[in-house]
Amino acid sequence: MAVDGHTVAEAVAARWGDHRPGLWFEEQVLTHHEVAAGAAARAALLKDLLPAGAVPHVGVLLDNTPEFPLWLGAAALAGAAVAGVNPTRRGAELGRDILHTECPVLVTERAHLPLLAGLELPGVRLLVTDGPEYGALLAPYLGALPDASRAAPADRILLYFTSGSTGAPKAALCSQGRLAAAGHSLAGQFGVRPDDVHYVCMPMFHGNAVIADWAPALVAGAGVALRRRFSASGFLCDVRRYRATYFTYVGRAVQYVLATEPRPDDRDNPLRLGFGTEAGAVDAAAFEERFGVRLVEGYGSSEGGAAVQWSPGTPAGAVGRAAPGLVVLDQESGEECPPAVLDSGGRLLNGEAAIGELVNRAPNPFEGYWRNPEAEAERRRGGWYWTGDLFYRDAAGYLYFAGRTDDRIRVDGENLAAAVIENIVARYEGAEAVAVYGVPDPVTGDQVMATIAGRFEPLDFAEFLLAQPDLGTKMAPRFVRVVERMPVTATNKIQRAALRKEGVRCADPVWWRPPGERTYRRLTPEDAEGPLVSTRGPSSVRRQGLEPRTR
Repeated sequence: MAVDGHTVAEAVAARWGDHRPGLWFEEQVLTHHEVAAGAAARAALLKDLLPAGAVPHVGVLLDNTPEFPLWLGAAALAGAAVAGVNPTRRGAELGRDILHTECPVLVTERAHLPLLAGLELPGVRLLVTDGPEYGALLAPYLGALPDASRAAPADRILLYFTSGSTGAPKAALCSQGRLAAAGHSLAGQFGVRPDDVHYVCMPMFHGNAVIADWAPALVAGAGVALRRRFSASGFLCDVRRYRATYFTYVGRAVQYVLATEPRPDDRDNPLRLGFGTEAGAVDAAAFEERFGVRLVEGYGSSEGGAAVQWSPGTPAGAVGRAAPGLVVLDQESGEECPPAVLDSGGRLLNGEAAIGELVNRAPNPFEGYWRNPEAEAERRRGGWYWTGDLFYRDAAGYLYFAGRTDDRIRVDGENLAAAVIENIVARYEGAEAVAVYGVPDPVTGDQVMATIAGRFEPLDFAEFLLAQPDLGTKMAPRFVRVVERMPVTATNKIQRAALRKEGVRCADPVWWRPPGERTYRRLTPEDAEGPLVSTRGPSSVRRQGLEPRTR
């Protein structure tokens, strides 16, 4: 049965005595009762391992194995917090993450031990879950009962790192009350039942998998099936094997699944719903057509300060209707942006005016960052919560995601949203994945650059751009980098910062359209050092000569 408790600990303890299968991983199956018992044992162990006076944090450097949710449950019962450690981080940066979150205990596995080799981690005790000592260490605690009586909604349960594209990643805080509330909200929104199975294929060190996948399953008494690491080729096999009914996704995961070889029986699967971000309207429609599964695009800032819920009647491409207090503000003036003007096909016609930062002026559950007051102050400017995300809002109050504020591109004095250009370029038939970003203009501002994974024909692409009615005169990419596979993070988000840093001087083919030309040609080393391309300083090139001809 579903749980109405106000803490994660209550939801964990409620599974005690439930002997239905509740956790699947490869060949292993645990009942809900065994999961609760395992969490209780680890909670008792953790209480004994934490030094007196230490911050009650436990670092978890694991793939999606059963130990990850077991330690989440253990932390909840012990009044501690899990800091999810990103295994794609390396060297000093990885060490910094562990030390910054002040974890006296770090749970890991043998596969990740090479990442820790040579790191100075004073005061950190390692627990290796597949090592010979782990079972013996746990053995005295195996009879522990899950006691949730001391847990409070305000207790910290998660420290999860947000993007570090503009500096070191920030550890956002999440309390038991907020995580439990998020689980109840999503379980209610999507009608999660005890006989559902949630497929967790996104990495659990990231908030998406824990908040949007594990938590609603936990509070509803549903099962959880784990995939060690996301695999597009293994996706449908896993779904059928575990009888999964729900999954979450971020970044380009949906595109990778769509890129697998279609089969006549693709619709023969038990999925009811996929929930996530950044799939895009084109891919969402293709996914539903191929697999018979609806994707719901949601929005929630990583820190919890703003959320937008999808509801029936939400237009294609929109995230949902703005709740009271959610506004789109011009970043320079602070004034509310005018409503978006959309054509009959839902294409944005006044992006320059309509796109702004999403701000929550209502009370919100943002709980701050761990030991980072400067970042907290930036989020809480003027007593409001500034999301750092770009949106536009139509006349009916529906909100549309337009990218991160860091993805603003300023061309000839106009502010452009990279996500809007990406959505247009993604219509190109040869594009399997698209990233759009700004590279420095040789005089001032930016030039638009796109990276395309897939097929690229220069003349065909130029003609495609000319046919797009919502492509503004400043939006056409000046440069196009063609790659075999889009570089992504562990959470399948495109590594835009790396692409932006490399610019046109990269190992992949780059095509460009010089001023006054209507098509693209290969960028040569001489072009890259020339005054129209060089980003090494000012040049004498007249600004008006840089505008690409798109009409």
